[in-house]
Amino acid sequence: MPLHQAIARDQVSPRPVYGPEFAARLADELAQLPLPGRMLRIAALGHAVFTTSLGLEDQVLTSVIAATQADLRIVTLDTGRLFAETLALIEATEAQYGISIEVFKPWKDEVDGFVALYGMNGFYDSVEARHACCHARKLQPLGRALADAEIWVTGLRRGQSGNRANAPLAEWDADRCLLKINPLADQSLETLQARAKADDVPVNPLHARGFPSIGCEPCTRAIKPGEPERAGRWWWEQDERRECGLHLSASVSGSRAQSPAHGQPKVTATAS
Repeated sequence: MPLHQAIARDQVSPRPVYGPEFAARLADELAQLPLPGRMLRIAALGHAVFTTSLGLEDQVLTSVIAATQADLRIVTLDTGRLFAETLALIEATEAQYGISIEVFKPWKDEVDGFVALYGMNGFYDSVEARHACCHARKLQPLGRALADAEIWVTGLRRGQSGNRANAPLAEWDADRCLLKINPLADQSLETLQARAKADDVPVNPLHARGFPSIGCEPCTRAIKPGEPERAGRWWWEQDERRECGLHLSASVSGSRAQSPAHGQPKVTATAS
């Protein structure tokens, strides 16, 4: 081996060994940093992928990534049933910050399989059908988006719902074998609203029309006064812990259903 290559190898610092213990230490470290510092620390860890749904939280994170030039891939999941306002915000955000947002869409055969089994809007009929729809339109694309990631960055906040009240700043995702980092976990909605206004962050106009949490159009309604932030998501279901499955743990579920198209297992319940 040439001498310059040997020296270069000696100068490369070994990557941290990720796992639950490292995640716990990282959470403590991130708690001491302001948001820009958190994003730069995350980017220095390895290949990080930030999944944005274009909501207020994710738009604030995108603005910080752009301002700090933190090296993170920004991706979004286009389920095929998003609000027109959400789709328009992708282009507006790219234009404002000079960035590229990678779009992952569901495979056609996955969606066709769901429709053949349940009908286009069959998710209204049962929890099983709704989870099958989320699996085809969200979980499968998410798996592709995170295929080579070492770190998954999200916009989860503890104040979004009781189900997320204990969300850590960093955790080890054993199902996906990667670090999951929630840099906004300890931030309040009011703090983020003020930051978005001060920094002229482009936000979804649906927020001003009573939609604090925005998902697929047929599965999201405006909330009523006094309702929790995520009350408008899958509002016809009675389970207050309802989620789409992106932030659920398969390992603690113990209950799985089959993907209509390929028979792959999917999460049916139980929050991480």
